[in-house]
Amino acid sequence: MTGFSLTQLGKRLWWDILDPIERKYLVYYLISGIPGLFGDMSRGRFVSRRAQKCGKNLRVLAGTRFRSMENLTIGDGVSIGYDNFIQAFGGVVIGNDVMTAPGVKIWSVNHNINDRNTIIQKQGQTKAPVVIGNDVWIASNAFILPGVTLPEGVVVTAGAIVGVKPYKPYAIVSGNPARIIGYRGRQVAKSKK
Repeated sequence: MTGFSLTQLGKRLWWDILDPIERKYLVYYLISGIPGLFGDMSRGRFVSRRAQKCGKNLRVLAGTRFRSMENLTIGDGVSIGYDNFIQAFGGVVIGNDVMTAPGVKIWSVNHNINDRNTIIQKQGQTKAPVVIGNDVWIASNAFILPGVTLPEGVVVTAGAIVGVKPYKPYAIVSGNPARIIGYRGRQVAKSKK
């Protein structure tokens, strides 16, 4: 059986504590599961101080994870739901009054896969910023892929896999791959039986 010795693990923890980037994530891990409004406010304050830019009243619910917070821009009145994962390495912009439900994932980087002669692990990554407009709601377990722009007022339904394509303001986006099924303020199209 292969593995790391306790000495190796102890050294790695020590180096992570000395590294300011890794230390940031170790500290965030300690507050990531604190329940209640105190926990929400603590996480919001922690993220807002480390994000590239952050507006007022950020609320981050328990279990949410971040990578590359320094590439994250957040507007006013944003509420990030339970157990979200935001990978901002390629840049993520979240507008004002955005809400995400539990389990949402927002990704701004992906692995390169085009060279069949090189293993994927060695092909590097491509960054593609994600932009989420004002007054957007992203429902449970939706996945926003790198390079997506969601304009003002969009609603992403539960479980949608949202790829790069044009979306109009106030669209209701659903499915895998996601497509526009209606618009806020209008009746949503019913499925035919």
